[in-house]
Amino acid sequence: MEIGPIPTLQPRLKVLNRRQALAIHTAALEILEKIGIKMEHPECLDMLAGAGGRVFDKDWIRLPAYLSEEAIQSAPRQIVLYDQHGNKAMPLVDETPFFGTGSDTTFTFDLETGERRRCLLADTGNFAKLVDGLENISFAMSMGNPEDVSNVDYIYIYAFAEMVKNTNKPVVFIADRGEDMAKIHEIACMVAGGEDRLRQKPFLLNYSEAISPLRFPAHVMDRLLFCARKGIPICLPSGSNAGGGAPVTLAGAMAMGIAENLVGLIVHQLAAKGAPFLFGPNVSALDMKSAVVSYGCPEWSLTQAALADMRDEIYGLPIWSFAGASDSKVVDAQAGAEAMFSIITAMLSRCNLIHANGYLEYGSTSSLEMVTIANELVAMARFFTRGIPVNESTLALDVLERIKDSGPQAFFLMDDHTFENFETALFLPHLLDRSRYDTWEAAGSKDLYTRSNEETKRILAEHQVTPKDDAVLKEIDELLTAL
Repeated sequence: MEIGPIPTLQPRLKVLNRRQALAIHTAALEILEKIGIKMEHPECLDMLAGAGGRVFDKDWIRLPAYLSEEAIQSAPRQIVLYDQHGNKAMPLVDETPFFGTGSDTTFTFDLETGERRRCLLADTGNFAKLVDGLENISFAMSMGNPEDVSNVDYIYIYAFAEMVKNTNKPVVFIADRGEDMAKIHEIACMVAGGEDRLRQKPFLLNYSEAISPLRFPAHVMDRLLFCARKGIPICLPSGSNAGGGAPVTLAGAMAMGIAENLVGLIVHQLAAKGAPFLFGPNVSALDMKSAVVSYGCPEWSLTQAALADMRDEIYGLPIWSFAGASDSKVVDAQAGAEAMFSIITAMLSRCNLIHANGYLEYGSTSSLEMVTIANELVAMARFFTRGIPVNESTLALDVLERIKDSGPQAFFLMDDHTFENFETALFLPHLLDRSRYDTWEAAGSKDLYTRSNEETKRILAEHQVTPKDDAVLKEIDELLTAL
């Protein structure tokens, strides 16, 4: 049998048709044009008014639709994040997914005792080192607000320094105010070898948030302007969570969240046309029993799949999203189920920068073991979305002929074709157990949590992060000492 090249269909999840996408986008434009937004940053308010916005009630402003359209057109279609050695690591474009951790948890689970306790600075370092050693986790976030920093006003600067000391992968960082941004940028320039090199090959991206509904505080916009003018990629999602900061209906919550994101994009492009901006609101759901914003709900996965459809139909910009998180209080079956649901849907939707892997307790608690588990679940999802290649080798008719001619004792396990192809044709789990019962029992009857705990400890003990130059580390330490 001779066949020509056959393209491989890769499974893809779509949840909106074009009419739905356009209706949500049109509603977002109407929010900006008729309802308006509260802009608490005087310079940004003046910028928007000068570009055609109409100010009312002191710091409220209505924005014509053309400002959104112009900003969408001027923002780059691709954002490339580099590793800290200057190698291309994360081309955020079209349908390329990259998974990473999260930030700002109050608690973590101690790797040795299993105790839920307050986060420490060393935990941020351990999460960064673990990310550095995991194949399918592409970027690091702090995974905690450490309580043991010497000055809490500089908590984000300490966390950023701890991350760059313990990983060379890209870093998504949080900041509180302009001073934070300046110091973090200074550290990043030290690592990159200067501001020009950092601008050319950024290894960092800032995560900031507007306040839903429709409020843009001055300190948030300070961060946005800083990033635009320094060429630091940024995302500015809002907390447009259904039933809390936004309408309970998902279409309404998306429309409002997109409107808020468009405001950030407009200001960003007015400040520095062509500067890199990662699009996308956070549209989860407020749980009506506990009043917490859920990280394990299907609504968030559904709305970010919808946002991916709107990226493809309208915006053309890479998007922010989440996966690998859970509302469970411990690493258990609920945690695994919710994490896998969000990972596979994010992968099938072809979201771009996918944070929050390793969160428990609706983002309040971090878990090293959960990050290690997420690494395996991402590998599984990636295998599934690769599809089934069909060609002469994979159809293997010649192999079947060979087995037939070899007699009744022949079987495929012993054929060279199996040996040559099994590592790519099959998914080979590392943490997930497929052994026979007696083998599993003889190995200690270990459940997934125990295996992930042991694997995490092994990585932290054995993985060697390529160290920064001593001179760079000295500069960073001197900056921290001077705070």
